[in-house]
Amino acid sequence: MKLFRNFVILLAAVLVSAAPAFGRSLSKTEARDEAARIWSAWCNEIANDAPYLLPELKPLAQSDTTVWIIPDSLEPNAALMFRYGTKGETTEPMPLFIYLHGSGPSVIEWATGMKLAERFDDAPCAYFIPKIPNEGPYYRWWQKGKLFAWDKLLSQALASGKIDPDRIYVFGISEGGYGSQRLASYLADYLAAAGPMAGGEPLINAPVENCRNIGFSLLTGEQDLGFYRNILTYRTSEAFKANQAESPEGDFRHRIELIPNRGHGIDYTPTTPWLSQFTRRTRPARVTWEDYDMDGVRRPGFYNLAIDERPEGSDRMFYDMTVDSAANAVDIKISLVEYRTTETDPNWGISLKQARKFTPATGGKITVFADDEMLDLDKPVTVTINGRKAYKGKIDRSSESIERSLDLFGDPRRLYPASVTLSY
Repeated sequence: MKLFRNFVILLAAVLVSAAPAFGRSLSKTEARDEAARIWSAWCNEIANDAPYLLPELKPLAQSDTTVWIIPDSLEPNAALMFRYGTKGETTEPMPLFIYLHGSGPSVIEWATGMKLAERFDDAPCAYFIPKIPNEGPYYRWWQKGKLFAWDKLLSQALASGKIDPDRIYVFGISEGGYGSQRLASYLADYLAAAGPMAGGEPLINAPVENCRNIGFSLLTGEQDLGFYRNILTYRTSEAFKANQAESPEGDFRHRIELIPNRGHGIDYTPTTPWLSQFTRRTRPARVTWEDYDMDGVRRPGFYNLAIDERPEGSDRMFYDMTVDSAANAVDIKISLVEYRTTETDPNWGISLKQARKFTPATGGKITVFADDEMLDLDKPVTVTINGRKAYKGKIDRSSESIERSLDLFGDPRRLYPASVTLSY
């Protein structure tokens, strides 16, 4: 996830507006072998990324406290303390649960998180349980200092060989519920599922469309009135239902419930067993992505798309991509997004409801990555953007594409041997 790092020096950018990545064309077998070689070198580099290393996995109850220092430029005087350990035993790579605690005194909340993690029925698995570096109303799990930490965590976990890259989950309670809902949308392409509890975010902060291909659970007390958590949970439910009704079966898999007769305190035990049933989709037939900044940081890509240039003034973009393997074609709709608040609460100034306007975008450049699971790379591929044929032709497999996709995502499941860069 290239938010704050750049371990691989890209060999070159694509020099024309509609052309596949250059370099010697590889066969399917050569591309597979090259991906394995490049990934091995990457893992060796990540293993030496001191001081941001994960400790050796041991039982969670016996795990030590590790500290990562967040750069002052991102959050002054911020040290992320965490525990990282296992529950149960298996010889296979483990699922990873990332637990985000609430906004009470952080030492107490962190200790509570350790106790809860031991109770949840989700073994065998690994847990990453951080303590928020700074307390107070201006410190959140989704701010850029913490995004730096998530970047390091994903890099380390994915390269370790100890974590199943297709079974990573984020969940949390109260403030951790807000954080996990935001991260579910922002980092959906890394996740199998997410489970905020006792939360509820305005949809502008966590666009539902980004969660098309993950499992999503949100449990909030029906009488949890603080910061309109019950209302915002209901609005999230309505948005998921609307998107699910217009999508193929299996998209927008969710469980969103207002728990009767409960306030801010609910039963937390049902969440991780529900999340555990989901495995990440790495090659979805359809991707919907609202591209926005979170605390000033925008993603450089999502699933198999990379952003090379955004149109001027594009605070928010929306990408709707369908991969038709049978037709060997990719269709992408790209829009500018404008929000208008239609309901604001009178007490806190929270934007409770918004309307969106979508306008076809021009003046940008994207890269579409592909592999032989998605398309037949030995035949011509057609890419259409906003109804216009942007490319038709073969897309050669190359080392450059593998290296660039690795640099962007740091993900063993997304080592794409082919790519084409297109202006629109």
